[in-house]
Amino acid sequence: MDMNRSRGSAWRGAALAVLLTTGTLTAAAPGARADGARTEVPVVSTSPVTGVRESVVRVKAPLPESAGPRPAACDWLSYLRYRAAGGPDEAADADRILVAQPGILEGAGAFDSVARNVVAAAAARGRHIEFWALDRRSNCLEDRTGIASGDQHTAVDYYYRGQEVDGRTFDGYVGNGQLGWMARLGIEQTVRDQYDLLSAELPDQEVRGRKVLCGGHSLGGVVTGYFATADFDGNPATTADAGHHQCAGYFALDTTVSTSLADLSGSIPDDTNLPDVGLGHGVVQAGLDSGVLPRSLSAPVLLNPETMTLLAIAGLGALQAPAAEADLPRYLPANLNIEATNRFLFSKDTATFLTGSPGVKDFRLTNAAVLGALLDDNSVPLAFLQSSVGFFDGGPVADKSFPVANGSEEQPGLYGTDYKAIPGRPHGLLYTWRDYDRVGDADDPGYRSADGTPFTAAGKEVTDIRELARSLAEQPLDFTEQYFPTKLVTDLELATSPQVKKLVVHPDGLTAHPTLTVLAGDGLLAGRVPADLHPLIAPGYQHLDVLTAAPVQNNGAPEVVSTGLARFADSPN
Repeated sequence: MDMNRSRGSAWRGAALAVLLTTGTLTAAAPGARADGARTEVPVVSTSPVTGVRESVVRVKAPLPESAGPRPAACDWLSYLRYRAAGGPDEAADADRILVAQPGILEGAGAFDSVARNVVAAAAARGRHIEFWALDRRSNCLEDRTGIASGDQHTAVDYYYRGQEVDGRTFDGYVGNGQLGWMARLGIEQTVRDQYDLLSAELPDQEVRGRKVLCGGHSLGGVVTGYFATADFDGNPATTADAGHHQCAGYFALDTTVSTSLADLSGSIPDDTNLPDVGLGHGVVQAGLDSGVLPRSLSAPVLLNPETMTLLAIAGLGALQAPAAEADLPRYLPANLNIEATNRFLFSKDTATFLTGSPGVKDFRLTNAAVLGALLDDNSVPLAFLQSSVGFFDGGPVADKSFPVANGSEEQPGLYGTDYKAIPGRPHGLLYTWRDYDRVGDADDPGYRSADGTPFTAAGKEVTDIRELARSLAEQPLDFTEQYFPTKLVTDLELATSPQVKKLVVHPDGLTAHPTLTVLAGDGLLAGRVPADLHPLIAPGYQHLDVLTAAPVQNNGAPEVVSTGLARFADSPN
């Protein structure tokens, strides 16, 4: 099938241009602050969704001195602001403002597609809404200089070979010893950051309480739950500062608004360095303070700052030249992390994983096929990384039975239930990528598992791989998260400890407003949908698809998540 069909004038010849700066705004910029404590810079995007303006906003909100030494950038909070081109300049004048917390290992850039789609859908209904995609404070540590170059080889050379880009060289990934200030970035600081940001951007509490819809994706639903129940002035009797009085409604994207991790089985990978929270809150906190416990959540391979950066580099290739043969697997330097990650993601079975043969370098893949192999639900084995972006094309495929066999019910929340495939012929055919809207009903026997089960079908493919690549490679704030605070997860795992329970000051805040719960039909809660929430189900969607799905689906219908959010924004009361 032809992957090189026209994508329309919005994509042809569009420059990869993202404006990154930490300078102050000009006097004419909306919301400029004379004290230099706020910056807002427009983002130039190649998105085919028109009529939406994007900017990256940074607001100064210093941590207390007790947090310890940290980069100056980490005393700022950042978010991506999306609004209708024909809407008001001032956020307070918008009809609604949706404020979204990211999930685990996720940055603000992951919301790019759903944010644009929601704003456009609302504008079509005559409503001017804004969508604010929040970035966790710890993302201040990320260096996107190589990605922002717009060139895949330049990015690799910057991160691995000491090449200078725009007068800067990469300082390396930040080690645990430099992350002492992150030992206190738990749920209390995370919801405080949201409150401080909202208060700075929308000083009138009445406006916040009437216009803001609070929500998030995955772990962001639990963060929203704690925000809704929080008290921010230390006096529960004064409620204007209560979390639920900053919102007019809540929304949950493949999650629930709650103060429990129970609905997120599979969203936290089991192979990370998460400490045994059976130790108790005080012992865990002492371990984080001393550095005995890692302050950033990661794994020796697959999930760490280096591999999160590699996803963005792969996105660059798929954005620039999706149909060109990829040289990224060979251009990357050889190291244990990259080799082990490649084996985990691109092994047909256990024997292949152990021997490394055939490996990813033995296959001919287009740039789009490389990205698809890394993030598609029929390839990547970890459910919380899966999206539905199409399928391999150009040659026969084989069952991928590592780390679990196809059809296995072993840890479905972690690995997902969709059958996995892998290119079946090394050293020959060029494997291309069949985009989401070119997938039929898979009646070709070459696209069936060994037991006859179709790997996929049109109704299970919802995300455009080029748009996924654009969100990974083009956004000024990362799609993925390199330095996720361990304390945020340990706090939530220790929700019954006195230190965390005391943060739930207004438990009725969880039900104080209407809630829209959107669940991916094939996502983390598939098969155990909480019916009492009356959720909106997105059929065929995976966990990431609720953020990345294309505005027009295979059946010609508009994308269900963004249209649902736009309707909810009309009147949640």
